[in-house]
Amino acid sequence: MVSVPSPTHGTHSVTPAEHPPTPVKVVIAGGFGVGKTTTVASISEIRPLTTEAAITEVAAGVDDLTHTPGKITTTVAMDFGCVTIDPTLKLYLFGTPGQDRFGFMWDDLVEGALGSLVIVDTRRLDDCYAAVDYFEHRDIPFAVGVNAFDGEVEHDLAEVRWALDIAEHVPLVVFDARNTGSVRDALLAVLDVAVRRAEAAAAH
Repeated sequence: MVSVPSPTHGTHSVTPAEHPPTPVKVVIAGGFGVGKTTTVASISEIRPLTTEAAITEVAAGVDDLTHTPGKITTTVAMDFGCVTIDPTLKLYLFGTPGQDRFGFMWDDLVEGALGSLVIVDTRRLDDCYAAVDYFEHRDIPFAVGVNAFDGEVEHDLAEVRWALDIAEHVPLVVFDARNTGSVRDALLAVLDVAVRRAEAAAAH
């Protein structure tokens, strides 16, 4: 509670609800077709901005569509959405393009981000190494979200952590990119690891 001078009563109580929520940038990252666009769209309180283009025959020859045969579009720049977590905090979500040829855009998209949710598809873990390595090497707090396609995952979490060599302090959760509540829980895992990182830095 903050007290400020009032011309009639001397003090006036200002509640946090009277202030706009703090804006926080979170990046939604991962390989091609792991569910980044779906994740942003399922939780955004505004109509999400997407930069999708049709997958051409040429692109289909470059991108592996084996596990995503129904995918007809792909993100070529970014996805954007936002969600108010509570009266004090609003997340601005930036989804990265998944193809390697658009990787040059990641540095700009992660600028100023508090942390990232790295989405993985257990049906093709080999495609997930690059995203995990990216945030590890840049020392950006992140959580790993295993997207449960069709409600299932191919491997248990211990196997995924071992296969991707994910450090023990990195949250690893299963979520459904189509479900708002599930996405919210995954984003809260990102916030938790970012806050713990900040508290540890402040303690030193």
